[in-house]
Amino acid sequence: MGKLTFTGGIHPYDGKDLSKDKPICDILPGEELVYPLSQHIGAPATPIVAKGDTVLRGQKIAEASGFVSSNIFSTVSGTVKSIEPRRVVTGDMVSCIIITNDGLYNEVNYDAYDEIDVDNLSKEDIIQRIKEAGIVGMGGAGFPTHVKLSPKEPDKIEYCIANCAECEPYLTSDYRRMIENPEMLIEGLKCVLRLFDNAKGILAVEDNKPDCIELLKKLTKDEPRILVKALKTKYPQGSERQLIFATTKRAINSKMLPADVGCVVNNVDTLCAIYNAVWNGKPLMERIVTVTGDAIAEPKNYRVHIGMSYKELIDAAGGFVKDPAKIISGGPMMGFALFNTDVPTTKTASALLALTKDEASKYEPTPCINCGMCLEVCPGRVMPKVLAECAEHADYEKFEKMGGLECCECGCCSYICPAKRHLTQSIKSARKIVLANKKKAGK
Repeated sequence: MGKLTFTGGIHPYDGKDLSKDKPICDILPGEELVYPLSQHIGAPATPIVAKGDTVLRGQKIAEASGFVSSNIFSTVSGTVKSIEPRRVVTGDMVSCIIITNDGLYNEVNYDAYDEIDVDNLSKEDIIQRIKEAGIVGMGGAGFPTHVKLSPKEPDKIEYCIANCAECEPYLTSDYRRMIENPEMLIEGLKCVLRLFDNAKGILAVEDNKPDCIELLKKLTKDEPRILVKALKTKYPQGSERQLIFATTKRAINSKMLPADVGCVVNNVDTLCAIYNAVWNGKPLMERIVTVTGDAIAEPKNYRVHIGMSYKELIDAAGGFVKDPAKIISGGPMMGFALFNTDVPTTKTASALLALTKDEASKYEPTPCINCGMCLEVCPGRVMPKVLAECAEHADYEKFEKMGGLECCECGCCSYICPAKRHLTQSIKSARKIVLANKKKAGK
């Protein structure tokens, strides 16, 4: 029987050995924490504190400003220093709440539940707890989780998929979560299953994590609604469309949502946050971040207070053993290159990667040789060469007609291209322009 997978994809060096065996470490923040009001897809949160206010850890400091928005909470106790624009990982200036840490970590009282309480929660209660906790997709997208878990026809949801693939090279934060906190992951998935009466849960794990597969199977052997499925190790196996196809053989495109094919997908850390919200009444204040790369002295996985700077994470990992040629927020395939490490971590910050070699800028692009390798590896089954040419000539009508919006920006085409053409970069830029034009036209 063939392994569960999808068509296309690549097998890059995964670099996971640097940090996979490093247990999660707690790390305390420094004097100042920065909370961008846009840490999610949708409308920015609205501040509900002002300069000079004293706040507690776990206190709401910004409120969701619409259905597709998310609350933000202080991760320390201290004083609101200011509300002002600050630079974030994408290079944009974003309005942020700045809090001075008093080092005491005085915390609000949470409304924790026991098993009987949780069993008596209604579906509306569970959604409300998730919404109030400010939980968003922590795999990188940042889509508000309460919105994702509120499809128009919940009875048609047949699969609640836990994205345990972690296919991005170097990242091991989800792996450590599965090894160290498997019960939180499973209980979080069970909370989601409570919302969908006709659904089964799937823990989808790449087969390069046999210890996780064995542990999760052991812990779910008496859970009739939960299956553990081993996926073929291949990038981008954890991309939502590819994951859904690999586990259910159902296909979606850019005009569809997972719910359109009866699926809901959540990341490992997101499910752990759901557990904390539903059972313990705790808002999203922390996440696991992998700090790694051959330029890092001591690669590790940290439990990070959201709002800390990336510079603090580098210092905690012993600094650099050699000046890095490139520093990335996230993984090497889909992360953002940083020009400054004095930017805040957010709800979607999965990793900080520091590399001694910058492979992307090492080579000058040469003319396309029409080898077809980009087409062969493309998981979206589009023609990267043609789309890149459309982008370079600003032919956005043809770009859309040729399926440019089906690109998931995974980077497989750029990785495999023997001419070292910047295919993904061109396509990504064109997608932004096309989507912005459609939004402007009200389409």
